[in-house]
Amino acid sequence: MKIRHVRSTDLPALLDIEHAGFSPAKAATKAAFENRIATISDTFFVAEVQSQVVGFINGPVIDQPYISDDLFDQTQPNPTIGGYQSVLGLAVAPSFRQQGIARALLKALEKDASAHGRQTITLTCEERLITFYETAGFTNAGVATSTHGQVTWYNMVKPLGGSL
Repeated sequence: MKIRHVRSTDLPALLDIEHAGFSPAKAATKAAFENRIATISDTFFVAEVQSQVVGFINGPVIDQPYISDDLFDQTQPNPTIGGYQSVLGLAVAPSFRQQGIARALLKALEKDASAHGRQTITLTCEERLITFYETAGFTNAGVATSTHGQVTWYNMVKPLGGSL
């Protein structure tokens, strides 16, 4: 497996993986992916197996400890140093799940975030995924204010020790 930064040519594979992992109400749109590829490719990683994109992780660096719903539609370029690394999407193609790809993508993002002095990695997840993130070093910070996809989300945070 190889982990690298996203390319615009990855878009069709990203959309396939996204739609296999999320309901239409929760899935990122093509326009959202195009915006993320154009503005935050430095914090948008893909996993490849034999030159096939099999998973991804992405999210902008934000100036607050938790994700807000507006981030799902439009992102701004990342600051070079500091801030909070968010995760808007982490998904793996169905036939490649349970092989450690999601954890490898989290580790790649964490390594990059630490190198850039980010304070935390922050994300929201559904209740069924809390244990997965806790075993990856995240702490459950309670119910999020997000109403994205009309589900209950939980704030998950992993301190990195960076500073602004």
